[in-house]
Amino acid sequence: MSETPIVVKKIKKHEGHHGGAWKVAYADFVTAMMALFIVLWVLGQDESTKQAVAHYFKDPLGISDKGKGLMPGALLNKNSAVPNHPESTQQLEVDKLKSMGDRILAELSSDSTFGMMLDKIKVEITKEGLRIEMLEGNGDVFFQVGTAVLNKNAREMIIKIGNELSKLSNKITIEGHTDARPFSKNKTGYTNFELSADRANAARSALMESTLSPLQIEDIRGYADRMLRDPENPYSLVNRRISIVVKYSEKK
Repeated sequence: MSETPIVVKKIKKHEGHHGGAWKVAYADFVTAMMALFIVLWVLGQDESTKQAVAHYFKDPLGISDKGKGLMPGALLNKNSAVPNHPESTQQLEVDKLKSMGDRILAELSSDSTFGMMLDKIKVEITKEGLRIEMLEGNGDVFFQVGTAVLNKNAREMIIKIGNELSKLSNKITIEGHTDARPFSKNKTGYTNFELSADRANAARSALMESTLSPLQIEDIRGYADRMLRDPENPYSLVNRRISIVVKYSEKK
């Protein structure tokens, strides 16, 4: 009797597919590259942008800071009920104007023409904006004595200042100030008010010779001795001055 052969069939079990693993690894790689590019981009930005980005990662929805997201002062959306947070925008404006003041001083310092006049230029940030003041001295640094006629170097200085200010879009006010001494020609009805206003207008005329847009000039003011720089010494020469006020873009 012959034996029936026994056939043993082995069932091969297929290994699970590995299709998902490489996708996860690739996604991690892309994420890491994107993070690297963001870091490199941030390192190349100015300080205000770095602060804005840092704030975004601390509070991406802008909830804790009343709507300040990646762009300072931005609302979550145009219909958001969260009010705009002004502090960051104001600080950026202050920094912008301060930087402009520093640049103006640097430009004037680099020109030997204005060497004898630099100590009469005062640049400061005030509640109104950037204030550039040109203080008169014993030698009638800016104006011919008792007149609203600008000296040649003073006119060139104002033109140079105007060229720098034209890089901004801020509105500008020009002020004229005198000390408390009565104007010597008061018998003609010409007073310190007229003199201060005429000198402010002379400064405006010089600014118009620069690249500054006429639309940036908001107003001309003649204060006479009503806004003394040194109230304790009303006759002091520092009270005789022209002020160019670069106003904040947004109300402070």
